[in-house]
Amino acid sequence: MRLEELNTLTADADLWSEPEKAQKLMSEKNTLETNLENFQAMQQALDDYQGLAEMADAENDEAVLDEVYAHLVELQAQTKRGELEALLSGEVDANDAFLEIHSGSGGTEAQDWAEMLLRMYTRWAEAHKYKVEYVEEEEGDVAGIKSVTVKIIGRNAYGWLKSETGVHRLVRISPFDSNARRHTSFASVGVYPVIDDEIQIEINEADCRVDTYRASGAGGQHINKTDSAVRITHIPTGIVVQCQNQRSQFQNRESAWNMLKARLYEMELKKREAAAEQARDNQGDNGWGYQIRSYVLQPYKLVKDLRTEVETSDTKAVLDGDIDLFLAASLAQKVG
Repeated sequence: MRLEELNTLTADADLWSEPEKAQKLMSEKNTLETNLENFQAMQQALDDYQGLAEMADAENDEAVLDEVYAHLVELQAQTKRGELEALLSGEVDANDAFLEIHSGSGGTEAQDWAEMLLRMYTRWAEAHKYKVEYVEEEEGDVAGIKSVTVKIIGRNAYGWLKSETGVHRLVRISPFDSNARRHTSFASVGVYPVIDDEIQIEINEADCRVDTYRASGAGGQHINKTDSAVRITHIPTGIVVQCQNQRSQFQNRESAWNMLKARLYEMELKKREAAAEQARDNQGDNGWGYQIRSYVLQPYKLVKDLRTEVETSDTKAVLDGDIDLFLAASLAQKVG
């Protein structure tokens, strides 16, 4: 049993002469212990509910039976999520994630849509006890945001969110149109793993241009207005990252380099999955990027994932962060 092996390895005092190796083994050990505890807790809950149901049935207590049924439905959902999390076996699936949102063409309408997506993902993260840190934000000219980067901190954040990369399409009656016409807006989402020190990504600094600027004006309501913002452009790939949430230029520079590592590593992961990615890209192209999901608020209500065909008419719940049905379907499709 792997957990028994890890218990033996971590009990060896000589292990701590190699701190990085020790931390990696301890992290794996803690994860396995947590998973085992969760499984045992669910098994115990199932046994308890079964016993309670038998007693309630014998006494013909409908109220208790209804209560047990509700608990079993909740337990079933927890079990399904646990089964899916067991499939998050990619080498960086357990890592934190950088999530970027960029508004498409369309001015205020698209910028408002980008902010709606930010709210959706923030609500989702909060519901799953993940921490959200703002890295960079550029406010819209009138409303909404032009772009934003946040860091989602928590186990399996990248594994759950990686399938959200792509273009998200909104159809609604525009609140910014005095004639109340229907508008279509687009925003792109990118998700990249936060890379720890155990994964070596070599970057030639000669291939990069580093600029500093002041995070002021439309720099984002969550961002400190300082002279320490840093932008790094990786010339060979055209990747641009920027950070302005820290108070010192040194901290922002370090964060920006870490973001660049994440982007380059994610690019390498995509190369490894070239065949699968090509098949996915062939499913559709809206001319602005790869469209993965449509959110229709008018003339009817429907959110539909164009890859898995999963859909729901509860648009309010989705925009409030209830996107697990889409994440689970994408994950099951990818590993299925």
